[in-house]
Amino acid sequence: MNKPSEKFEILPQEQGGDPGVFQQLLKQETVPVPDYLAPHNPGFGDADLSVDRYASAAFHRLEAEKMWPKTWQFVGREEQIPKAGDHLVYDIVDSSIIVMRGDDGVIRAFHNSCLHRGRALRMNGGTVGQLKCPYHGFTWDLKGKLASMPCTWDFKHLEGRNNDLPPVRVDSWLGFVFINLDENAQPLNDYLDALPEHFRDYAFERSVIVAHVQRRVEANWKVAQEAFMESMHARVTHPQLLTFTADCDSQYDMYGDNISRSVTPMAVPSTHTRGVVEPLVLHDILEESGRMADSDGSAHTLPEGQTARQYIGELNRRIFGEASGRDLAHATLAELQDAILYSIFPNTQIWSGYCGNIVYRVIPDGNNHESCIFDVMLLWRHKEGEVPPPPAKLNRLPDDQPFSAAAELGALGPVFDQDMRNLGAMTKGLRASKKGTVSLASYQESRIRHHHETLDKYLGLGGGK
Repeated sequence: MNKPSEKFEILPQEQGGDPGVFQQLLKQETVPVPDYLAPHNPGFGDADLSVDRYASAAFHRLEAEKMWPKTWQFVGREEQIPKAGDHLVYDIVDSSIIVMRGDDGVIRAFHNSCLHRGRALRMNGGTVGQLKCPYHGFTWDLKGKLASMPCTWDFKHLEGRNNDLPPVRVDSWLGFVFINLDENAQPLNDYLDALPEHFRDYAFERSVIVAHVQRRVEANWKVAQEAFMESMHARVTHPQLLTFTADCDSQYDMYGDNISRSVTPMAVPSTHTRGVVEPLVLHDILEESGRMADSDGSAHTLPEGQTARQYIGELNRRIFGEASGRDLAHATLAELQDAILYSIFPNTQIWSGYCGNIVYRVIPDGNNHESCIFDVMLLWRHKEGEVPPPPAKLNRLPDDQPFSAAAELGALGPVFDQDMRNLGAMTKGLRASKKGTVSLASYQESRIRHHHETLDKYLGLGGGK
């Protein structure tokens, strides 16, 4: 069909915004609504944040010393290392960790450093039968036990020592593999607070990565992380989304120190608009969102008397249910289509719901405080008992290529490019700031403030950790 009428009004930016929209939509649900979709925002102060948090190399080093070694960090998915010897390499500032599947099926993690002269044992992930240092040949088995060394006669002084690779704490949750460099860290499940309960019905353990794209971004890792912690930027940064995204009408929630959430209603127009017709909402969400069960806006006609939100919800219910082999009759329209995005401190964000899930991860680019590595993963489901397809291989884009060059991202690629254009400019602007601080919205940017309050606890700047 032809694209529906685009004759609608964009209201002055001062007028938009109603954080109660999501709860109003939940009242229209025809199935029971889970309690965890209720608001949970404790409120925060309004003090400015210093730009040094982003622009200072000294602040970066403080994070490297006090925060990164103490937090649970997402490394990858279990399906990426299904067989003995399969491994990932996770680099975080000065540390490098090998996460490996052993020949007994157990996932272990080791410091990526030869105990002889310190060479990194692995530069990238892959599959090996043993961990053999490419420099002199010191070799460890897949459990990290020393297997052999060159010229044993010349290393008699090592006899009786523990020559196994130093382990790193590793744990999994719903197929997501995390590491923590702190031997005394709290268990991962406790660290995740409300998340396991909130994700209980979404079958992430039967997910598989269908796209994995990575690129270096010229911005501090927090700048990139925070770009996805609020939706109010959509009006200016992503204007093509306003016909089906309630950007400034989002709900923002926090749980303990480590978990926060934004809920942005979808298949409803932004309150920054007036006069958007329902057929246009349907067309645009299919064409532009990149997360729905279909992406062909011309293949669907909205039945008379049905809203785009109802139509998209039922379309997703059917196709997501078929993909996962589950009856999703109990699922709310919200869980089938809304942008329900959780952050796990410090550097991971996961879209919840029954499918169309995106994972973001932001890693500092070594010791460069004004550069980071940005990962995007798209997850799909497979049926219980079904052999899943192999996960998509990493597509590492050159620094000068946009995300839209990654065809596997579909409509999401151009959206990420719009975000990335802000990030380099943020680096320039933060350096140039005469004010010396940033001022956050009280509600819509409360997830960012929550992120910094937790960071301060690790750094000893606000209550200790």
